[in-house]
Amino acid sequence: MLEIITKTFQELTTVELYQVLQLRSEVFVVEQNCVYQDVDGKDERALHVLGFKNNKLVAYTRIFKPGFYFDEASIGRVVVQENERKHQYGYDIMKASIEAIKTTYNETTIKISAQTYLKKFYNNLGFQEVGEGYLEDGIPHIGMLKN
Repeated sequence: MLEIITKTFQELTTVELYQVLQLRSEVFVVEQNCVYQDVDGKDERALHVLGFKNNKLVAYTRIFKPGFYFDEASIGRVVVQENERKHQYGYDIMKASIEAIKTTYNETTIKISAQTYLKKFYNNLGFQEVGEGYLEDGIPHIGMLKN
C-alpha cells in the first residue's frame, strides 16, 4: 500500500527533497538515458505529490496551478521506481494528483506533456491526446487533456 502525501516545496524536508531528486534522476536521466536539466527552477512553485512505501519514496509527481506551466492546471515529472511499477502505483499517484488539483485549485481540466509510449496509461485516467506529437529532450511526447 502506498502512503501518499502532498506538500509545498517549503514543506518538504531535506530528506524528502533528496529522495525526490534521486528518484527523478534514477528514472529520467539514468534509466531513460536522457541528459537534461531536471532541476529547472519550477519545483519551488509546484505542489509535490509523494508516494511512500515503507518510508521510501517510490512514486512522485509535481502539480501546477493553471497559468503557470499551461493555461490549464498540470501534472508533471510523473515517476515510479522501476521495481515498483508492477503494483500499479502510477495509477495511485496520478489519481492522488488529479484529486489534489481539484481540492487545491478547484480545477478539473488538466493538461500534461506525456511521453508518447504512455498514451494508453493516461487514456485510462481520462486524458485524451491534443495536437501533434513533439520531441522534448529527445523523447517523443504528446499533449494530453483531461476535462
